[in-house]
Amino acid sequence: MRILLLAPHPFYIDRGSPIDVDILVRALSRRGHTVDLVVYGEGEDRQYPGVTIHRAATPAWLGRTRPGFSLKKLLVDLWFFAKARELVLRHDYDVIHAGEEAVFFAMWFRARRGIPYVYDLDSSIAQQLVEKMPWLKPAGWFFNWCEARAIRSALATAPVCNALADLARRRGARHVVTLHDISSMKPGDFACRESIREKLGIKGLVLMYVGNLEPYQGIDLLLEAFARVPSIPVPLDLVVAGGTPELIRQYSSKASRLGIAEKTHFIGPWPAVRLGELLVQADILTAPRIKGINTPQKVFPYLHSGKAVLVTDLPTHSQILTQDVCRLAPAEPDGFARAICALATDPQARQRLGAAGRAFVEKNHTFEAHERRVNELYDYVQRTAGSISHATTLALNPE
Repeated sequence: MRILLLAPHPFYIDRGSPIDVDILVRALSRRGHTVDLVVYGEGEDRQYPGVTIHRAATPAWLGRTRPGFSLKKLLVDLWFFAKARELVLRHDYDVIHAGEEAVFFAMWFRARRGIPYVYDLDSSIAQQLVEKMPWLKPAGWFFNWCEARAIRSALATAPVCNALADLARRRGARHVVTLHDISSMKPGDFACRESIREKLGIKGLVLMYVGNLEPYQGIDLLLEAFARVPSIPVPLDLVVAGGTPELIRQYSSKASRLGIAEKTHFIGPWPAVRLGELLVQADILTAPRIKGINTPQKVFPYLHSGKAVLVTDLPTHSQILTQDVCRLAPAEPDGFARAICALATDPQARQRLGAAGRAFVEKNHTFEAHERRVNELYDYVQRTAGSISHATTLALNPE
């Protein structure tokens, strides 16, 4: 098959969505498909058999694109759409695989060129818009209608988690295959080559967060909870990896105001190829996310490291994780602080959760498991897309 893959973000950079795209492209390449991947201008090139990367020619003055919805992202999408349209006019595609807002471009191409599409549902656009800009709440019904129409019009929907799979079915998806996030870690990836403890002068335990520092990730919650952890027999330091210089300055200032600056270390972005080396140096890994319904990609390499994992007890985590494999804690400072303290003072619990978490990932959240799910999805797409003529596709346009 010839596939047009629309991924409206920088690629490749060490961030959740680009990492997911990399994993998907690897699986499609291994199936022998020809893939044209359209991405933003930022990022490093990667080589995959049968895959060509096409970059939107955005002007330099637009600068870098941060995660999540923004007006800047909409501007970049003008050039992104132009590149996608250029390719659609040049090639005969069997299917379009579209993520995020690019699904609406796929709908446009479907209506005009008769190309069926797969909706890669890695988040609810309608929910994101209202959460980021509460003043849009009165228009929430319209965003939900648009999202539902995109789901119903898709040949298949590929949600990233159980909650989004339920949403897709409620909104009339024709066929659903959940492409759960995974850990790409291999046993050798967890070898420690550079001691963060020595570099930072840490003598005791390490509580660690790795990822971007956008507000939905719950960094405010993490800092406020860490400030409330009572005195414990073993010293505990917080290490935060990731973030832009602006956000690092913002949260460093907050740590100072909370009186925890000496025990809080912002080390900046860490390369994904060395992620295992960093994770293995933690005693507790945490994902304090406070918004969104998709499970953060980071929790799977967290669990795979064999370290104890602490997350908020919101649906973003609880839809797939249980107290058997990690510690689920209230998404408020006092409750989260109690959970930090409990894990810090109980090495047996940390060891038990670490072993259970690793077993959980190795069973269902490795590249091999992901590839099986992609094969299930594209076996269906090949059977179905091949039988749909352009005229039939144009008729299948639900209101």
